[in-house]
Amino acid sequence: MKYAYEDLSDGQFEKLVVLLCQELLGVSVQGFCEGADGGRDAKFVGKAQLHPSKAAPWVGTTIIQAKHTNGYNRHFSEGDFYNPEAKNSVLGDELPRIKKLKAASQLDHYMLFANRRLAGNAESEIRAYLSKECGIPESSIYLCGVEQLELWLKRFSHVPTLAALDPVDGPLIVSPDDLAEIVMALAQQGTLVKQVIDHPPTERVSYDRKNALNNMTEAYARAQRQRFLKDTTQIQAFLAAPENADLLRQYESVVEEFQLKIIAHRKDYHTFDRVMEYLIDQLYGRDATLRQHKHKRLTRAVLFYMYWNCDIGEVEDAASQ
Repeated sequence: MKYAYEDLSDGQFEKLVVLLCQELLGVSVQGFCEGADGGRDAKFVGKAQLHPSKAAPWVGTTIIQAKHTNGYNRHFSEGDFYNPEAKNSVLGDELPRIKKLKAASQLDHYMLFANRRLAGNAESEIRAYLSKECGIPESSIYLCGVEQLELWLKRFSHVPTLAALDPVDGPLIVSPDDLAEIVMALAQQGTLVKQVIDHPPTERVSYDRKNALNNMTEAYARAQRQRFLKDTTQIQAFLAAPENADLLRQYESVVEEFQLKIIAHRKDYHTFDRVMEYLIDQLYGRDATLRQHKHKRLTRAVLFYMYWNCDIGEVEDAASQ
């Protein structure tokens, strides 16, 4: 069975990796904990049971890392994950930590799990890179992508059950496809509705009241309004145009999905700031079009329009106003 790893939360993926490593290394694998620099590791000390083989198991301290993404069909070789020419990548951020552990004799072997595809040439290149940069023998570095993860989970078929991979407990995951079409269409109509917005759209409920109902902080609400209020009339006119009837239906489908998933997955203590930023991270992470520089701002503007127009978030019903 194949799992939609991108639909898991970071915590669910980490739990899955820990349970798998307890099979490969031993039951004393310690679960993930967050360090002072925000890195998350698991650790095993001793003689491994099965890895890399029963005949020649690893011995010593093994540091395990799990790097989860909500993006579709992502790869180890993508620049955001591995880029030897720059430091602003997932692996680039981890190098100082790995080096520090190695220098302090707190790391003998290193395992990296990610829900990304791992081609053979990329595996060899990345292992060689980590070995050179961190002083770890290539034989003591193990990279695991989704292909190998599937093989392990077929062999240890009880592990997903132990990990309780229940999608109901997962994060707020949304599909970006329809929204990407709307954003691209808006971008192509750049001069279609360019009138100066001296009269912004009438609020269906006061902005301050909506923010209070949804626990959106004053600073975040003010920043959103300052940046994106001027775009709401253009978006409104675009969606109301008769020739954009199909895009309007797509917009209505998007807000229905977003609103219902927000209701189902939002925790009581979450500010709506966090909900909005989480949605943005999801949209950028799952769709290459939306994370293009030229579309990023417009994506945020459409999401603000959804909130401003009371399509997402809580509103008071007429009886309570």
